[in-house]
Amino acid sequence: MTDTAAAPTVLDVVNALDQRYPREWAESWDRVGLVLGDYERPVRRVLCVVDCVPETVDQALAERADLIVAHHPLLLKPVSSIAPDTYKGRVIHRLIRQDVALYVAHTNADVANPGVSDALAALLDLRDLRPLVPAAGAAAGAGRGIGRIGELPDPMDLAEFTGFVATRLPTTTAGVRAAGDPGRVLRTVAVCGGAGDSFLADATRAGVDAYLCADLRHHPASEHLAEDGPALVDAAHWATERPWLDDVAAWLREEFGAETNVSDVDTDPWTVHARDVPEKKEPLL
Repeated sequence: MTDTAAAPTVLDVVNALDQRYPREWAESWDRVGLVLGDYERPVRRVLCVVDCVPETVDQALAERADLIVAHHPLLLKPVSSIAPDTYKGRVIHRLIRQDVALYVAHTNADVANPGVSDALAALLDLRDLRPLVPAAGAAAGAGRGIGRIGELPDPMDLAEFTGFVATRLPTTTAGVRAAGDPGRVLRTVAVCGGAGDSFLADATRAGVDAYLCADLRHHPASEHLAEDGPALVDAAHWATERPWLDDVAAWLREEFGAETNVSDVDTDPWTVHARDVPEKKEPLL
């Protein structure tokens, strides 16, 4: 889009995003919506990111983006200063100086339909989707809520499914791991983009064969399996939410005709895996 007069403004895009992902759908602790930016600025280029961090800001500035749409909030906790002696302060100063707006859709995008978990489920070819935890107050059939449950086109055992997930999700150093009997046959799978161990009991109640999410911890996973819960598949947080960026970018292109790119900058914090460490050498005597 080169005609500035025809370009949507930041306010136009914010209003559309707020309609697609209403702020009232967000958890009470969450911070969503426009973080910074001039409402009247024309939007010709948008960059969609999971995390607004120095590396993705570098990308946005290199691509001359007018707006960043991020999944994770930059300012989740209250602050009393945005002085540039912290990385968040430096990020804010850079964006303001370059007149780049920042918008966040987080837990309101998690529960939306289509939302974060819909994109993850589609990447894994799951069909006949329904929420893992339906949203309170959602109309019957709205399909809103946390996570998704779906059917695999063909049964797979846990070992095969884990390998399949690794081929479909963006590659990260952390990779994909699973817990449970490798030979367990899977037909019904629950997925949740991002951290999901608070929904382990919901996956058990749903009677699924496996549950895929991120950030699973030792004790909750161990106790879940001891209680004969579904098999578990654990992937990197960034990787499970990255598929949503393609969906929101495609929608923005269709809605506004703006040039919209997706960041593939891997913002998962884990950067070294044991398999990457050189073999130990015998100590010199």
